Amino acid sequence: MDKVLSNKKMIALYVLPSLLLILTIVYIPIILTGFYGLHEWNGIGSMKFIGLENYANLMKDGKFWDSAWHSLLLALFSGLSLIIYLMISMVLAARIKGANAFRKIYLIPMLLSSVAIAQLWLRIYNPSNGILNSVLQSIGVDNPPAWLAEPSLVLFALFIPILWQYAGFYILIYYAALKNIPTTLDEAARIDGATSWQIAWKIKLPLIMETVKVTIVLAVVGSLKYFDLIFVMTDGGPNGSSEVMASYMYHTAFRAYDFGYGSATAFSLLVICLIVTWIIRWLTRSKDTIQYS
Repeated sequence: MDKVLSNKKMIALYVLPSLLLILTIVYIPIILTGFYGLHEWNGIGSMKFIGLENYANLMKDGKFWDSAWHSLLLALFSGLSLIIYLMISMVLAARIKGANAFRKIYLIPMLLSSVAIAQLWLRIYNPSNGILNSVLQSIGVDNPPAWLAEPSLVLFALFIPILWQYAGFYILIYYAALKNIPTTLDEAARIDGATSWQIAWKIKLPLIMETVKVTIVLAVVGSLKYFDLIFVMTDGGPNGSSEVMASYMYHTAFRAYDFGYGSATAFSLLVICLIVTWIIRWLTRSKDTIQYS
């Protein structure tokens, strides 16, 4: 093994396939997207170089900024929802009765495709015979809203199934991190008279803070580029009230056949994700890392 690790040619041979794969499916498409954004192109005919005109128009595009605001709202709600996921995982990790059954229940949404989840919630939100409005009518609400048709409600109605879809994923991550903490720390704290709240806040949370930082980046950046469930449920409607950056890019490129402008939108989305990731990393930076064995 030492001979292999000391042989630079052998190391390069092992790294080369992964490097080529990453270049092919990640970096080359990114470069091409930025390149297409410098052109006027319908996706079929010849391209006309127009420089930064697409990006300049994007900065003045009200619909793009509306979609960016919707994506940022989703990212904010996703970040805040991590607090709920963390609390649930701490309860599950505290050896409560039925914890295994609850873990399986929370993981069910992860087993379903986004299309299946969208179809399920479309029926829940159905204004005439949906479960939600039927319950509201049974408790005395005469005219429950059409959740996906009201511009003021549709965005928040979509946030619920999106956050429900990924709840099990983050709960599982937090649960695994919490179970990795030695039980001796918990027992020592209880002997010293610490309450469950003090143990969770002052011992467990600092020990899994690196995991929390990773999940913040995953939740926020994932929300900024979210597309599939919104596309199936509302297609950005009504009248753009649920349009997000990814769906706006899709509509521009594949509906309006303006692939240059759509590529500029996609590249701008990439830049925004990188900036937000850097900001989160900067805000959550720490000099000291707590370790335990």
